[in-house]
Amino acid sequence: MTLAVRYLAARTLDTAPAESAEPGPGEVQVAPAYVGICGTDLHIFHGDMDARVATPAVLGHEMSGRVVAVGAGVEGWRPGDAVTVMPLRWDDTCPACRSGHRHICQHLDFIGIDSPGAMQQRWTVPASTLIRLPQSLPLDQAALVEPTAVAVHDVGRAGVRHGEKVVVVGGGPVGILIALVARAAGAEVRVVELSAHRRLLAEELGLTTWDPAAADIPSLVGEWTGDAGADVAFEVSGAAGGVDTAVEVLGVRGRLCLVAIHPRPREINLHRFFWRELTLVGARLYDRSDFEKAVALVADGTVAAHRLISKVVPLTQAPAAFEALEGGGDVMKILVDCTIDSEGAAA
Repeated sequence: MTLAVRYLAARTLDTAPAESAEPGPGEVQVAPAYVGICGTDLHIFHGDMDARVATPAVLGHEMSGRVVAVGAGVEGWRPGDAVTVMPLRWDDTCPACRSGHRHICQHLDFIGIDSPGAMQQRWTVPASTLIRLPQSLPLDQAALVEPTAVAVHDVGRAGVRHGEKVVVVGGGPVGILIALVARAAGAEVRVVELSAHRRLLAEELGLTTWDPAAADIPSLVGEWTGDAGADVAFEVSGAAGGVDTAVEVLGVRGRLCLVAIHPRPREINLHRFFWRELTLVGARLYDRSDFEKAVALVADGTVAAHRLISKVVPLTQAPAAFEALEGGGDVMKILVDCTIDSEGAAA
């Protein structure tokens, strides 16, 4: 018997014993080491996804860990291998899959939302979801590979090129990761963020930030670009004002990449799209190549994952960590350590 963090109802989590399923054919059992709490997990915690999430639900999909056991027919993996998981199961039969876009399968099982996730001490998943990690990469840092893969996919969807000017609206974990990945692609980047704490962290990572409460962002972009406007804007804030800013800063034929999940429809300045021939692209999830590139970026330090980790808590304190994140404040990324209990003893 192992422990798992479960979502029971809006704003209600518990830590309870869970059955540890042995891996079947084609499956691998993993011992999660660290699991990140992300914005989607908070949406679930708030009850916003009750129509989709079957309770009790084990949460978590940003993770790192080690293989414990392999099922029949699994090759290339053995106990002790360091791994993360690309938490997607697709059906391979729907029109999206048949057209080569399996990551947005029309019947997608997002593991950690639609099926049990990583916030438990033993987790059985399809071997096909495993992504190998360098043995030298600390597992706490490796827990940020999944959100880095999101950023890699976003930057790819936006078609960011060397020398382009990029504005990232929203300096939370994913926004900072997008900025770092875009910079690695050769872009000049500015991050727009209200939180002084998040701006300071971004600046410590060598990024230039702007406070939208203290300055007119479109004017700053005009000065920066010689009135040409930005080539690319990423909307990562999830706020109506963030959408307005992201559209307003774009130059002729600029690209707006929508990253944040907006829980309700937003008004958008379509005249601006017409007048400047703008392009809007959606960016959802990732594929294996995004994950593999993310592993490389974290492993070589291009993405300084350790700088984004604000706090690490034991599994039994995960419910309190959700409440702390909900309150905002000077927090970036909280990791749940699945290897120890609240007394610090090994699980």
